[in-house]
Amino acid sequence: MGNYEFIDLSISDYVAMVTLNRPEVMNALNWQMYSELEDCFLIIQKDPNVRSVVLTGQGRAFCSGDDVKEIMAQGGGSDRLQSVRPGTTPAAKAILDCDRPIVAAVNGPAVGWGMDLSLMADFRIASDRASFGELFVKRGLVADVGGLVRLPKIVGPQCASELLFTGEVISAERALAIGLIMEVVSPDKLLESATALANKIAENPPLAVRYLKEGLRRSFYGDYDEVGNWIAQTLGILFKTKDHREGVASFLEKRSPVFTGE
Repeated sequence: MGNYEFIDLSISDYVAMVTLNRPEVMNALNWQMYSELEDCFLIIQKDPNVRSVVLTGQGRAFCSGDDVKEIMAQGGGSDRLQSVRPGTTPAAKAILDCDRPIVAAVNGPAVGWGMDLSLMADFRIASDRASFGELFVKRGLVADVGGLVRLPKIVGPQCASELLFTGEVISAERALAIGLIMEVVSPDKLLESATALANKIAENPPLAVRYLKEGLRRSFYGDYDEVGNWIAQTLGILFKTKDHREGVASFLEKRSPVFTGE
């Protein structure tokens, strides 16, 4: 089992528990955390003792997306794109390729790549303190495959368009109403509810479950690699725009952005 700085991984009774563990920054993702998340799911994929997965966050947030301050201090996204792309984000690919059912226990805000991360799971159970937002447009960017492939399949193209184009953050109650999540529970019942579902799945024949997940992906979600390549190319353009720089600067300076279309 991997030894990680920002992710906790434990396996018990055929269920892997994956916990994002940077609570001081609301589990915001830096490059190391992306790498650890990728490695964690590659390990899960190879472990015959794992039949289902629960994915959650430590503290008051599920995942607040990219750690903008740290990533910009390290040169921003364009340098990273040149080193790991073209192709789907490696962490996203590892999660989407995982043939074990994943239950996201969304304990708090899931925004930006954090919302996309929840969308990569097969189920989303949320605390009544959870919230969801595709904030990429606010930074002058496009969503990853979670937002552009999975979201419209789950909530329909109209609701997906609203969330993607506005960057609005919605409550757990609205997320339930549009079919984004399957259940809203109190915070003290969240892991119990998510683990109960994971255990119910783990009781079934593991090979049949894996093939069912693969069959569902093929029949419903399709091949995400083509879209992943388009996202990579598009982000390569958008990271260089003035609007992206303005989106980041306004966020860091806590002011309203002024976008110019440049």
